[in-house]
Amino acid sequence: MQAVEQDINQLIEGCLANDRKAQHGLYHQFFGFAMKIALRYSRDEHDAADILSQAFIKVFKSIRTFDPSKGSFHAWLKRIVVNEGLDHIKGRYRFSENVELETVAEPTINNSVLEEMGAEEIMEIIKKLPPATHAVFVLYAVEGYNHREIAHQLGISEGTSKWHLSEARKTLQKQIQYLRTG
Repeated sequence: MQAVEQDINQLIEGCLANDRKAQHGLYHQFFGFAMKIALRYSRDEHDAADILSQAFIKVFKSIRTFDPSKGSFHAWLKRIVVNEGLDHIKGRYRFSENVELETVAEPTINNSVLEEMGAEEIMEIIKKLPPATHAVFVLYAVEGYNHREIAHQLGISEGTSKWHLSEARKTLQKQIQYLRTG
């Protein structure tokens, strides 16, 4: 593990010096990690590649702002990719602010059904959600944000965030039941 951290530090130092080999090495080393995150915010691999490209452009332009005393490079990169994914969604789709619910019924999904499904199968269902609902679900269920944080990130109210989460759960529940019963 320590050798890997040293390699990361060397790559970061190279990137600070605008060394193309170091940039290529950093991109290559973190491609898989960053692509998994980008895929959460995209409909397909093409959109994820766009998110990833923009994220790495931001990484290389702002690498001087990375401060290892504030956290790991993984966390810093993840934040950039998530923000780029959100910008991608916001740039392509309008978020509806006309839904305001304070109490939202939360449908449940049978965990035994989820356990029988693979992660890829579940992600394919999630990708079919409407864009705003998809973004809220990923931020809440995958990234662990609360509704206040999601509202701030997406420029919507907390009630709208709750509504989108509820809609995501309802849709996912219906899709999973449909797949289960064939």
